[in-house]
Amino acid sequence: MRGLGLCALAIVASLTAGCSRGILDPVGPVGAAEKQILINSTAIMLAIIVPVIIATIGFAWWFRRGNSKATYLPDWEYSGAIEMVVWAIPALTIMLLGGIVWIGSHDLDPRKALASPKPPLRVDVVSLDWKWLFIYPDQHLATVNQLVVPAGTPVSFRLTSATVWNVFFVPQMGTMIYTMPGMTTRLNLQANRQGVYQGRSAHFSGDGFPGMQFKVHAVPPQQFSAWAQSARSSGQVLDGRAYAVLSEPTSYVKPMTFSNVAPGLFEAIATGHAPPPQKLPHNRPPPGAGA
Repeated sequence: MRGLGLCALAIVASLTAGCSRGILDPVGPVGAAEKQILINSTAIMLAIIVPVIIATIGFAWWFRRGNSKATYLPDWEYSGAIEMVVWAIPALTIMLLGGIVWIGSHDLDPRKALASPKPPLRVDVVSLDWKWLFIYPDQHLATVNQLVVPAGTPVSFRLTSATVWNVFFVPQMGTMIYTMPGMTTRLNLQANRQGVYQGRSAHFSGDGFPGMQFKVHAVPPQQFSAWAQSARSSGQVLDGRAYAVLSEPTSYVKPMTFSNVAPGLFEAIATGHAPPPQKLPHNRPPPGAGA
């Protein structure tokens, strides 16, 4: 099984050689567990596929027209041993894959808190057209298209959408999850390694979809505290008016920070009571709008 796992990993790695730092390079416990599930599932399926391919080629070669040693049995109709093999192997495969799915679906439940001696960082996520809004309720600040988290600390997300369905996904951290208007979903992730990781929307949502990306900065806890303190003095306040401007459809929005957030803004967005987008003059684009 270990040999098959390494073989599966080599095949997947060769097929994804052009992809830079994705799900095969996890940085946290969730991503690592999902990578292991991928390897195990691929190895189990290869244990069926490879012998079947070899047997197909072997049968075709042995029963070729020019092989006088091949036995022709026109009256043969049943073999208990063959029936056992034919049914037992698929049954065992289903049992193994089912066990992996059963265990993984419980261990990696998005709502399940990650085991850690550190209290989780709370972050509220809102998908907009076409940008991501991150609200830090305990730090009373917010960011757009930039998520800063302390490395080694669990992050507890609440997620919703202010427009259409979307999907929040940081491949190296694991577990993509839907954001839906009028609903709140939950997700728990963690980045154990310091670095900058790519986050993206994984659900097509219109013209500005290609620019709906963000960076995750996993920094030391002391640096995160210093960043939060610095962000609180930036001067911009995310109140109802600022949110109405921000929610205008714009793509490739540059990262920005808000030093304070109106209380209950996330709850208002999740329940559909947030201020509607403003009708802006054509010569005044929303803040942070890119080309």
